[in-house]
Amino acid sequence: MIIFGHRGARGHAPENTLPSIELALEQGADWIEIDAQMADGECWVLHDATLDRTTNGTGAVTDAKQSTLEQLDAGNGANIPTLAQVMDCVAGRAGLNIELKGAGTAGFVAAAIANRVQTADPDWSDFIVSSFHHGWLQAVRTLEPNIPVGALYLGVPVDLAASAEALGAVAVHLGLDFLDPAMIDDAHARGLAVYVYTVNSEDDLLRMAQLGVDGVFTDFPDRAFALRPGND
Repeated sequence: MIIFGHRGARGHAPENTLPSIELALEQGADWIEIDAQMADGECWVLHDATLDRTTNGTGAVTDAKQSTLEQLDAGNGANIPTLAQVMDCVAGRAGLNIELKGAGTAGFVAAAIANRVQTADPDWSDFIVSSFHHGWLQAVRTLEPNIPVGALYLGVPVDLAASAEALGAVAVHLGLDFLDPAMIDDAHARGLAVYVYTVNSEDDLLRMAQLGVDGVFTDFPDRAFALRPGND
């Protein structure tokens, strides 16, 4: 199974920070998953719409100025990174899954990935853009059809993976609590990879392998790596 470091190695270090990402890479993550928010014309890597939970700031992310965001502590003295800083950190070391979390991220992220491919020569397949907001994913596909997208779901759609296939997605990203074998089978029948979030316990990691999913998002990349066949 492919190992996605969920917001880096969130179980060990402050989420969505460069130290967390570095640790996930050291622990064997194949991909890094991050969250993207727009503020003051820049794309910032943090999950919530507000600053309160993950930083020493307060208020809406979109209301904050760049000078403020650059100075905030996102945990253990780490700053909130920009998308460009994370791309630099991960380049050549792992794939990068960028989850769109706020309005305006689709255009910025699509342009940033296209620029990287054209100037730094990674493959399009080194990136996945994901979101629960499938309209934003369609916007990414319209702006740059070469960018792989992953359709996030909370629950099981009545049409199973049909909407992801219609979107031109390469994968479905499914919640552990709503995982349905019928959805897994349907996605695979449509040629889509199945990645499951957020899988942290050893029992659940082993169960994902038994269900035949293609990858997991985990706060503990070291656990997933240790359980992967051939890594003992």
